[in-house]
Amino acid sequence: MSDILVPAMGESITEGTISKWLVKEGDSVGQGDVLLELETDKVNLEISAEEAGVVQKILRQEGETVSIGEAVGLIGSGSGNAAASAGEAAATKAPEAPPVATTPASAVVEKAVQPISSNSDGGNQTASPSARKLARERGIDLEQVQGKDPLGRVFQGDVKTHTNSAEVARAASTAPASPATNKPAAASPTQTEYSKPVERQRMSRRRATIAKRLVEAQQTAAMLTTFNEVDMTAILDVRKRRKDKFKEKHDVGLGFMSFFTKAVVGALKQFPTVNAEINGDDIVLKKYYDIGIAVSAKEGLVVPVVRDADRLGFAEIEKSIADLAGKARSNSLSLADLQGGTFTITNGGIFGSLLSTPILNTPQVGILGMHKIQLRPIAIDEERMENRPMMYIALSYDHRIIDGSEAVRFLVTVKELLEDPESLLLEG
Repeated sequence: MSDILVPAMGESITEGTISKWLVKEGDSVGQGDVLLELETDKVNLEISAEEAGVVQKILRQEGETVSIGEAVGLIGSGSGNAAASAGEAAATKAPEAPPVATTPASAVVEKAVQPISSNSDGGNQTASPSARKLARERGIDLEQVQGKDPLGRVFQGDVKTHTNSAEVARAASTAPASPATNKPAAASPTQTEYSKPVERQRMSRRRATIAKRLVEAQQTAAMLTTFNEVDMTAILDVRKRRKDKFKEKHDVGLGFMSFFTKAVVGALKQFPTVNAEINGDDIVLKKYYDIGIAVSAKEGLVVPVVRDADRLGFAEIEKSIADLAGKARSNSLSLADLQGGTFTITNGGIFGSLLSTPILNTPQVGILGMHKIQLRPIAIDEERMENRPMMYIALSYDHRIIDGSEAVRFLVTVKELLEDPESLLLEG
């Protein structure tokens, strides 16, 4: 019999949430069969069976938080169908001889399954490393924790549940007694908070992580945003003249993102502090250009990274972005696709946004916001006005290491490169 373990998923991920079990107890599985889906802060992963057998026990249920290395189920030998048939036959067949003493099934399971670890804090309670660590931090005696595991093992979630229960009990015991009255008991906040029907949904792990990181970015960085606008006439003209041949030759469309990626790389070369990060009291200037492209997926915003964008041509950038966007929408991005990144581009214009202030993707210190292209009357000279396709662009930056003048000049450089697409070839 073997444990179904939560695998290591990268140094920045220590736990996940079981989003869905794809098997149930008694099912036969083959080696490599997908058993469950695990939701982490960054990506969703599938956990597969390391050997063939029968799912004997599911130890952790959907919605529960589990740690790396924790056992979430048990797989034993044999055939699930065969075992089920044998069980049914035994239940219907009359005994032919007096019953004899046998070892209880639970004892067999306990003998076959080794405890995760013993409790180093005393007692005979068995617990996962993460549960013991949390218990020590909160001063909890593991002997007092009631686990859900039928084998008596305690996991991190059990310790958290015990803590919450203890806090509720303490609050109830210390609350001042009030004189008895004939007034009805006060309704709970959940009963009075809404006077009309509502639907309450639990945040997905990814959404909760996005919320946490965005708040951290605002609390940590001295964030400021500067704006400019770009005349998109020249780019639209190039795309109109070249898109068919480009598509025919490279089998990918010529979009706006390759132009903006090239322009950003050109500006980052001139203003290297915008391509940096803060590490303690040091400024880490990065000599490479891994550009994050924000993509809206079903479960929330993700930022896959185009590696070494300065070494890629327009077609390679477009193909890379299309591939990453496809992975994001099919929920098949890997951790490698998301890690790193020196600067981010986000395009709210595809949703109709005319102007916004993007939030930093920490630890990066700069992010460029693209917006909707809209015809506006522009003064060509003192006498002429023309309707031009204009786009507002925004640069949010960390004012701790980027001065306002540097940020403005960076954005002006992006504007100038975009309004003269031929210059992008020279910068590339």
